[in-house]
Amino acid sequence: MPEIKLTDVTKRWGKFYAVDHLDLDIEDNAFITLLGPSGCGKTTTLRMIAGLETPTSGRITIGDQVVFDSAQGINVPPNKRKVGFLFQNYALWPNMTVYQNIAFGLNNIKEEMPEYDMEAKKTAAILAALSSPKEVVKNIEDCRDKTGKLDEKKAQLKLIDAFTLSIFGAEELFKLKLQEAADLTSAAETAKKKYEQKLESLRKNHQDKGETLDEEFAVCKGGVRKMSVRKLTKEEVDLSVRRVSRIVKIGMFMDRYPAELSGGQQQRVAIARTLAPEPQVLFMDEPLSNLDAKLRLEMRYELQRLHLETGSTFVYVTHDQMEAMTLATKICLINNGVLQQYDAPLDVYNRPNNLFVADFVGNPSINFVEAKGSQNADGTVALTVFDHHKVRFTPNEAVDLAEWAAKRDMDAAALKAAYETRLLNKKEVEKGNKDEVFRYHISKVVEDDYSIPEEVVLTNEDMVLGLRPETIEICEDGKMRGTIYGAMPTGMESTVKIAVDNYLLTGVVFGSTLFQIGEEVRFNIKGRDVLLFDRISGKCVAAGSVTVE
Repeated sequence: MPEIKLTDVTKRWGKFYAVDHLDLDIEDNAFITLLGPSGCGKTTTLRMIAGLETPTSGRITIGDQVVFDSAQGINVPPNKRKVGFLFQNYALWPNMTVYQNIAFGLNNIKEEMPEYDMEAKKTAAILAALSSPKEVVKNIEDCRDKTGKLDEKKAQLKLIDAFTLSIFGAEELFKLKLQEAADLTSAAETAKKKYEQKLESLRKNHQDKGETLDEEFAVCKGGVRKMSVRKLTKEEVDLSVRRVSRIVKIGMFMDRYPAELSGGQQQRVAIARTLAPEPQVLFMDEPLSNLDAKLRLEMRYELQRLHLETGSTFVYVTHDQMEAMTLATKICLINNGVLQQYDAPLDVYNRPNNLFVADFVGNPSINFVEAKGSQNADGTVALTVFDHHKVRFTPNEAVDLAEWAAKRDMDAAALKAAYETRLLNKKEVEKGNKDEVFRYHISKVVEDDYSIPEEVVLTNEDMVLGLRPETIEICEDGKMRGTIYGAMPTGMESTVKIAVDNYLLTGVVFGSTLFQIGEEVRFNIKGRDVLLFDRISGKCVAAGSVTVE
């Protein structure tokens, strides 16, 4: 499968930037999720790669093919990019059967492709099945009802799945009536000789023309496959439809109409239709959003299995961070058209780049605690939290806060200068949807009621601690005191809200412990994954541990 590369890709309407100078490398055989809030640019990015949306500027390559380049005027149409697109609403034809829906795109393909001897391929497949006559009979006999009547259609479908046959091959194999033979071994041998002779005759016909058949029954001349611009034969279409129906397990529904299927089955049909033309890349735009919670979870497992079996590159759009965390090999988190982080799911969770990433990923959400303090000579940071509590933050890796702040200011100045230089280009337009530092929420017992946020003058001493719920450890010897404000037991774990003065912390307690609202508890902040953020830029400074003093 090919690598996908986006270089400085921008899409804007007037002054609104849907995607703002995006650089992205998607490795082959990756499962990438484009994650972010509604309107952040996820679907626009996906549609630009697929060719359904034309970028304002930039360059997109799929494998070694440049499919879009604004500078060179290249814009390859969607049908030439060999990509599959799975839409949110499935878009199945209601007047077509499942088989017809899957085959629809295949019937419309007309391009240069190898010539195959499909009769020879069918003959070889029947020969392979005849090597296991008992298995053939078993599959047929399994399709009898309680009265002993044989369901011919069902038997043919069983043979298709068991021996990788087309419907035409299955019909021919069924007509041999091996299940009625008095001597199965003798009947199978007689049939085998007949098909061996037929296959030999087909090969000889090609030899007389100076041609040969390779292992996939493609016609070769001079050791090179013969190519021609043509449509797929009925046999080729059927083999493709049966192949994908086996993958998504809908082989028994070929004659049904979409209205006769459940939501999950319709989803499988849509996936099969997308996979049938063997696209280089599979794009999915929130394909599970129409399913109920239980079915959505089951389909996540199916998509994981599908990715492994097909070996394709998957690019998946979602605003559900749980879907992104469980499915992706890498998460591409976007906000306001700007790439925030592109990393493995656990890296995004444990080491977010900024406040927005930390807040968006994780359920229950991260706790933000405003802190003020300075760095000690030993590298630790003395902080005041919850207005008067003293804690000490110890970074996992040495960091000089003064140097970090100086680099932050230099980077910000360089970014501003580059933006102003870019605006000198007549084709560039000032961004109307301005980028701002993420406004995090501090959870309180009594929320501040300000219609207009109070302007705060920030210094390098202003920081934010990010505490994941699992870092809150309720224990008898805890150094901090709080009161249970709320408790939600789910069996395996309980989510609790702890009030510390007027501030609320969310914690996760594993086990079946019951907590009473109003109960006083003691707790510690455990682990080495506590995050320290800079309030001025919103960027993550370091990860480390916290000691309560």
